[in-house]
Amino acid sequence: MAGKIVECVPNFSEGRKPEVMEAVVDSVQKTEGVKLLDWSHDVNHNRMVVTFIGSPEAVIEGAVNSSKKAVELIDLNHHTGEHPRIGAVDVIPFVPVSGITLEECAQLAYQCGKRIYQELKLPVYYYEAAAKTPNRKNLSNVRNIGYEKLKVEVKTPERYPDEGEPQLHPTAGAVVIGARPFLVAFNINLHCSDIKIAKAIANRVREARGGLKNVKALGMELKDRGMVQVSMNLVNCDETPIYRVIELVKAEAKRYGVTAAETEIVGLVPLKYLTETAIYYMQLEGFKTEQILDTRL
Repeated sequence: MAGKIVECVPNFSEGRKPEVMEAVVDSVQKTEGVKLLDWSHDVNHNRMVVTFIGSPEAVIEGAVNSSKKAVELIDLNHHTGEHPRIGAVDVIPFVPVSGITLEECAQLAYQCGKRIYQELKLPVYYYEAAAKTPNRKNLSNVRNIGYEKLKVEVKTPERYPDEGEPQLHPTAGAVVIGARPFLVAFNINLHCSDIKIAKAIANRVREARGGLKNVKALGMELKDRGMVQVSMNLVNCDETPIYRVIELVKAEAKRYGVTAAETEIVGLVPLKYLTETAIYYMQLEGFKTEQILDTRL
């Protein structure tokens, strides 16, 4: 496995308790062979996203270690937040970075899933390139009913986990593990407090409802700010650039007499996607990423 580099981006259902978040991050940092790249959290979503890279063996270890800490410290029975979730450690994607294929990352997902069930008794669902059935390829199909309803429906055949018995962990729920290409978690906050407007815009933007290809979107409330948000996963910014998404959301918002307040990127983003956005809005002619000073130092 020498020379192979994998990114892992687990999402945890905690964004309000600093001591819990720090303990989860610390469990990653203490994993040998793993490099922590970034972590961020959101109070309204009540969610934390951690990004780290390493060899295939190391990232599996980091995913298992952080899952153990999350299961120890997070109780979903006392968790509320805007973001959909079914587990304390909610989703664990493996992303190919260098010298490894998406199919190989799917195998890493299976290895990780088996360990997490064996060691934590946390039932596992596989998604994207690791999906065992076509209807579980899309993450939203797995997570759409939420933890509370899944506690009951897990016993129905269509909701059986891919690893483990049809019964959720009593406090940590279940986890969704998969392999996927790099995506950009991108949000647009609106000068508006009407959640119906955010949801309507999200419906117009998302691919599943006839919007932009490669875009997944939800409307969410930012109650502490008196605003709403169109929260998106952009799964292929080479095909659907960030600026296209911004322009469509702004156009849809205008129909309701609403304007965009700001945008937000959660986690990491490749420089080329930001460069493309700058080129579009600045109307730069013939500009290349290599012209950015920092890339030449």
